[in-house]
Amino acid sequence: MKMLAPPRPAVASPVHPARRMRMVATGMLLAMAALFLAARATAHLHPAIGFVQAFAEAAMVGGLADWFAVTALFRHPLGLPIPHTAIIPRNKDRIGDTLALFLRDNFLTPAVVARRMQRLDMAGAAGRFLSSPASGDGRLREGASRLAADILEALDQERLGGMVKGAIAQRLRAMNLAPLIGQALEAAMRDGRHAPVMDGIILWADRTLAANDHLVRQMVHDRSGKILRWTGLDENLSNAIIDGLRKLLTDMAQDPGHSLRLKAEEGLTKLAADLQFDPEMQARVARIRDEIVDNPAMQRWIDGLWEQARGGLLRAVRDPGKAMAGRLGEALHQLGATLQQDDRLRFLINRFVRRAAVGATATYGDAIVKLVSETVRGWDAGTVTSRLEHAVGRDLQYIRVNGTLMGGLVGLAIHSVDTLL
Repeated sequence: MKMLAPPRPAVASPVHPARRMRMVATGMLLAMAALFLAARATAHLHPAIGFVQAFAEAAMVGGLADWFAVTALFRHPLGLPIPHTAIIPRNKDRIGDTLALFLRDNFLTPAVVARRMQRLDMAGAAGRFLSSPASGDGRLREGASRLAADILEALDQERLGGMVKGAIAQRLRAMNLAPLIGQALEAAMRDGRHAPVMDGIILWADRTLAANDHLVRQMVHDRSGKILRWTGLDENLSNAIIDGLRKLLTDMAQDPGHSLRLKAEEGLTKLAADLQFDPEMQARVARIRDEIVDNPAMQRWIDGLWEQARGGLLRAVRDPGKAMAGRLGEALHQLGATLQQDDRLRFLINRFVRRAAVGATATYGDAIVKLVSETVRGWDAGTVTSRLEHAVGRDLQYIRVNGTLMGGLVGLAIHSVDTLL
C-alpha cells in the first residue's frame, strides 16, 4: 500500500515593506485611540491621567490628519469621493507627460548627450573587450592556441624583449617616488605605525651592543694611557660606557616620550615633509632611483620579469581553455590591441560614436519621449498607484508615524502649559 506524503506546510509570502509600515502606522493610530478612550474613562482617578489623555488625543488627531494626507495621494479615503483626493490616479496622464518632458529636457537633448559622450571612451572599451580571450570548442580552440603560441615564439625575442624591458625601465624612471615615500611615511607616523619600527631598531642596537661589547672594551683599552691600563681603570671606564649605552637603549625602549625618540620622530617628520615638498630632496631621491634602475642587478631582475611574463604568456596560449579561438578571434584580438594603442584611430571612432549618438537623439528623442508618455498613459490607474506606492509608500508611512508622535508631543506641551497657567 503506497503511503501518502504528509502535506507540506504553507509558506507565508513575505510582506512588502510599505505594507508592513502601513500596518505599523495604522496600529499606532488605533493604539492612540484606545489609549485616549481609556484615559478619558479614568481621568477622575488621578490628575496625571489628563496628560496621557492630552497626548493620546493630539496624537490621534495628528495621525488621522497624516493618514488622510497620505491616503489622498493614492486613493479616496474610506472610498468617499472627497475633492482633491486620489491625486495620483486622477493625474496619471499628466504625470506621464511631465515625466516624458523631464526625460527630454534633461537626458535626451543633443547638448546633454554630447557632453556625456565626451567623457566616454567607447573605442577604448571596445578594444579592451576585443582583447580579452574568447571561448572556443574542439579543434578550433586547439588550433587557435597553437597559432597564438607559434606567433609568440616566432617574434624576435631580443627586439620584443628589449621593447618591453625598455618600457618597464622608462616607466620606473618616470615615477616621482619622493612624494609617495613622504606621504607613506607621514601616514605611518600619523597612525603610529612607525613605533614598532623604532622599537625594533632599539632592540637591534641593544643586541648588537651586547654581542660586540668586546670591541668597545678593546677600543677604550687601546686609547687609554699607560696609567689607566696599569691601574685597571680602563676596564671600569669600558663597563661604564657599555652600561650607560645599554641603560640609554632600555630607557628609549620603555619610554615612548624619551627625548631621543622624540628627536628621531622630529627628524622623520622633517624627512616626510622634505620628500613631499623639497625639490633638492626629490632630486636626490630621483638620482638614487636612476642609479637603482641602471644597476646590473636591477637589469637582471627586469630581464627575469620579462622572461617570466613571456613564459606565462606561452603557457596561457598553449592552454586551449585560455586562448582565443579561431582566426576571427585572433583578428578581433589584434583589432582590440590596435584600438588601445592607436590614439588617432580611437579618437576618430569616439568622434563617430558621439556624433551618431547625438544624431540619434536629435532624430529619435521625441519618439522616445512619446513612447514614455504613451506607456504611462496606457497603464491603468491601479498599476500606477501600486508601483508608486510600493516605491515611496514606506517613507510616506513614516510620515504617519512621525505625525502621530509629533501630534502627541504638541498636545502634551499644550496641556502642560494650560495646567501651569
